[in-house]
Amino acid sequence: LVIATGGGALVDPANRALMMESGTVVCLTCAVDEIMRRVSASDDPDRPLLDVVDRRAEIERLLEARREAYQAIPWQVDTTGLSVDEVAERVLEIAGAITLSVRHPGGQYPIHVGDGLLAHVGGALRAAGVPAGERIALVSNPVVAPLYGGQVEAGLRSAGLQPFACTIPDGEQHKTLDTVAALYDRFLDGGLDRSGTVLSLGGGVTGDIAGFAAATFMRGVRFAQVPTTLLAMVDASVGGKTGVDLPQGKNLVGAFKQPALVLIDPTVLRTLPPEEIRSGMAELIKHSVIADPALFNELESDTSQSQIPNLESLSPPQIARALRVKIDVVEEDPFEQGRRAVLNLGHTVGHALERLSDFSLRHGEAVAIGMVAAARIAAEVGRADPSLADRIEGILSAWGLPVRCPPFQYEGKRSGSFDADAIWDAMAHDKKRRGRSLRWILPRAIGDVEIADDVPSDTVKSILRHMGAK
Repeated sequence: LVIATGGGALVDPANRALMMESGTVVCLTCAVDEIMRRVSASDDPDRPLLDVVDRRAEIERLLEARREAYQAIPWQVDTTGLSVDEVAERVLEIAGAITLSVRHPGGQYPIHVGDGLLAHVGGALRAAGVPAGERIALVSNPVVAPLYGGQVEAGLRSAGLQPFACTIPDGEQHKTLDTVAALYDRFLDGGLDRSGTVLSLGGGVTGDIAGFAAATFMRGVRFAQVPTTLLAMVDASVGGKTGVDLPQGKNLVGAFKQPALVLIDPTVLRTLPPEEIRSGMAELIKHSVIADPALFNELESDTSQSQIPNLESLSPPQIARALRVKIDVVEEDPFEQGRRAVLNLGHTVGHALERLSDFSLRHGEAVAIGMVAAARIAAEVGRADPSLADRIEGILSAWGLPVRCPPFQYEGKRSGSFDADAIWDAMAHDKKRRGRSLRWILPRAIGDVEIADDVPSDTVKSILRHMGAK
């Protein structure tokens, strides 16, 4: 259904909120000269609002009076010089957008998911409360910036914002306090002040670094995210956790920093290597195991043991469903005091493997192995049927993810060889432990997981050896 309202219907905040909750609202704009031309060419002379001597002056007055209301709508199409068919095409590009709202103790923020939304990042930021003329520190890396940096900068400038580029090195090995310190210098050189915004354009590492820098620069500035990897889209972009690594472990220094906006455009996944998309699939599958059996069944039906499914077949609704699982959890537990721990399914073993591999093992690959380990442990201690572990291992393997401890052959490379004792020792440094106990998230069924602190070390090591560790 398409509903065309008059421009005045969007001025009342209650009207606007109701429409934006019920569907995708697109604001059609055009230049004053174009409005004058259309009014003059119209067959309908009855325009009560323009029954004045100076029509141009009245048009300019109305536009100025409604400017704030119109800018609160993230999706804008400038129709100047376009045909009706061309305008319809641009509206249809936006029409599939899905907006999810994330509530947190300090307020709420939107997550917009939809193909082609990258071009509308400026309007989305303005709708999220960023005033015209504000400085935007666009933090990206040498891989992503050449692909999408120019398009994002153009979109920001067209919305009346002032972006400046801040490039940081790519890779987990650069997720350090030294990189954050270098960002502070770039912020100062670019004229960022407390009213400015840090916008992350990249994967989870870029988002973690940029978010931590935003949380600490001048005691905190506005932060927004445009994730460009599937892993960042379904995991790192939600929940406000930011941070950097220390030599002793991942994310040991960090802060909670809720974004003002998350904008997800799945079309950017087309430029990702297949192994990076598969890495993100591990987190998407993880969310389905935690709380969405229907999504798990859907992803499982897309797979076969003989062929890896089409990695470009993921739809905005599937991404949004995985996001909804995490949103529901973080809204219940915004500061990781209880239930939010379930999102760490697969991370206890996964983080240890990442660290032992010196982060050459991708996060999603490590989490996939960790999920299988958690499912095998759950079966071993009598909390799940052994068939559950087989099913989880099957879907991960079908999507091309590793399911055994290194060493393993994957995408033509080999990882280092670790023994079970070394993995256990690495887990002891994980910040997710409770006291002297390791915290485990164990699946009992698809859509049902529990938190456990009482898994014996001998059981864990036995499972790891069964999965290929020495």
